[in-house]
Amino acid sequence: MIWLMIGLMTLVIFASRYLFLEPRLPVRLGKNAQQFLSYSAPAVLTAIFAPIVFVREEQLMLSVDNPYLVCAVVATGLALWTRNTLLTTVLSMGLFFVLH
Repeated sequence: MIWLMIGLMTLVIFASRYLFLEPRLPVRLGKNAQQFLSYSAPAVLTAIFAPIVFVREEQLMLSVDNPYLVCAVVATGLALWTRNTLLTTVLSMGLFFVLH
């Protein structure tokens, strides 16, 4: 039963991806749907990083003692200032290793 459910979930995921990625299929999204989906990546990334950056030991930690918060602020500033992904990643990770 478990393998059947895993197989069915795999088929559902594959089918939903295939419909939008196969260029020969005539499935096109409207402007409203494309605009709506453009918000999904920032929403997912925020949901992933927010608990890591802002929560320490099950409490909100908004101080300079939080290396995750400091490095997130520095990474955001670097990304806005330099527009260079590699430089932003290397410098913010280096700062994190120094602080942590």
